[in-house]
Amino acid sequence: MENKHLSTGAKALEVNLDPVRYGSFAEIGAGQEVVRWFFRVGAAAGTIAKSISAYDMKVSDDIYGKAARYVCRGRLEDMLDLEYDLNIERLSEQRGDSSAFFAFADTVSARNYHGTNECHGWLGIRFQVEPHAAPSEIIIHVRMLDNENSLQQEALGIIGVNLIYGALFCHHNPDMLVKSLLDNLTTDRIEVDMVDFHGDAFMHVDNRIISLRLVQLGLSDAAMFSADGRVLQPSEHLRKKNVLVERGRFRPVTHVNIDMLNAARKQFEAEDDSSPEETISIMEITMHNLHTGGDSIDLEDFLSRADVLEAAGHTVMISDYPEYYRLATYLSRYTQRRIGLTMGAHSLIDLFNEEYYSSLQGGILEGFGRLFKNNVKLYIYPYKDAETNSLFKVADLKVHNSQKYIYEYLKQGNFIEQIEEYNEQYLHIFSPDVLKMILNNESGWEALVPDVVAEKIKEQRLFGYKS
Repeated sequence: MENKHLSTGAKALEVNLDPVRYGSFAEIGAGQEVVRWFFRVGAAAGTIAKSISAYDMKVSDDIYGKAARYVCRGRLEDMLDLEYDLNIERLSEQRGDSSAFFAFADTVSARNYHGTNECHGWLGIRFQVEPHAAPSEIIIHVRMLDNENSLQQEALGIIGVNLIYGALFCHHNPDMLVKSLLDNLTTDRIEVDMVDFHGDAFMHVDNRIISLRLVQLGLSDAAMFSADGRVLQPSEHLRKKNVLVERGRFRPVTHVNIDMLNAARKQFEAEDDSSPEETISIMEITMHNLHTGGDSIDLEDFLSRADVLEAAGHTVMISDYPEYYRLATYLSRYTQRRIGLTMGAHSLIDLFNEEYYSSLQGGILEGFGRLFKNNVKLYIYPYKDAETNSLFKVADLKVHNSQKYIYEYLKQGNFIEQIEEYNEQYLHIFSPDVLKMILNNESGWEALVPDVVAEKIKEQRLFGYKS
């Protein structure tokens, strides 16, 4: 069903006029902005079984159970659980044969009077595709970017209607559904940094592809998923953590990629005696490294990379931050603790290319100022020249004469650290060489990647593998 020309009011009215849809609305924070649309356009009696707003924490706890935090996924799921179950319990006997029930919920922190809080929210809908169907569910997380509370409330109402309309009428086309979330909005007003689909209506949906779509469509600048493929929300997953990131193509992930991250992490954790639980390490792929030409992305290739990274047990991030300083700024939005970026010596030299900072008025100085301002440190893995057998480390690298004093300053200030414990036997391994061996069905590539990665490539025939 095409929806791109529908206003928010028209979407709400179409839901109200559908004789099958019937459900409840539970909203905490920012007013009852979503359900208001359905009341405003008319014919709401045929759609709304109940509308509730439990603002007081004690009241909220009495209804949904105690919560450590009130604007989090756990609270949203408690709301959906209760409200959906109540609909089934109270209404099935009377109208279960003719109604497809739904429960919509949101828990939101809109801009406070002083403008000091994080403005974000969780929204979700649990719904039946048709009467008596098993429930399906969509959960999203949003960041509200308007500077006024009233504008944030307005944006929340619009995206809530988009979510409900999309779930009820576009569930057969998740790609269209995701695109429609920002109908009648702009990315200057709201950011969607997580979408999670579950249930019978989405049996064939891969949430990793949905995460990729968020970034590809510009709804978010980054998305994350865990080693078991679960979609992660950055602010909840990175909160109060030290964060270590390795950027790469990972096509496929090799021994050198794993050794780089493990060696950097050992050094990273030792610097403040933090426990492993306090640090999260992430393998990051930029959209630039996924493009196959123009704006197109090979989804099979993307999933192959995701599969081998997950097999190796790593959290994955997809970002639209080709510049490291933008990545560091993004991470510092979610944690006040230490941030580490690990890279090879070649990448460090590239970091001193002034063209990299051409979009900044302050050029390379502004770029480094942004990169290192939030307790950020670089951990550098050595590079071995295959022809000369020379080993290049932080102390040996040469930058352009115009940047040599900046380089010395960053070294002396401990902003750049040499990774000391590394496996020299891995330094000859390069992912493009391994990929070529796999494509050409050459023997020996298995020894260049972790065993679990080799097994995954063979088992699922990834990267063009032929037995």
